[in-house]
Amino acid sequence: MADPSFEMTASGRCVVARVSGDMDYLTDWVFRARFQDLTARPERLMVLDLSGVVFCDSAGLSVLLGVWRQADAGGAVLVLAGVSESVRRILEMTGVDRVMRVFDTVPEAAAVCGS
Repeated sequence: MADPSFEMTASGRCVVARVSGDMDYLTDWVFRARFQDLTARPERLMVLDLSGVVFCDSAGLSVLLGVWRQADAGGAVLVLAGVSESVRRILEMTGVDRVMRVFDTVPEAAAVCGS
């Protein structure tokens, strides 16, 4: 199991949150709290860099969908970037990739966000 970590940086009009570790039932409480911090920021364009996420289960998906809903309800745009093949497969199998926009890299996501 990889320990969870979360680091936010401003990039132009976007805030980029680099997420690392496993997103699962053991770490969902960590990420829920950190994503609350993310959606409380003034930036309305948010990129979740998941390049450091090695595993994601249904609890992790629930956290991702929850932060996406919270951002959307607050008028913000939240997208994913740097998603590994294993996590991308889970997003595709569950249809989450049809709800949340997924980009290969953070620069691609930031460019679409206008940064």
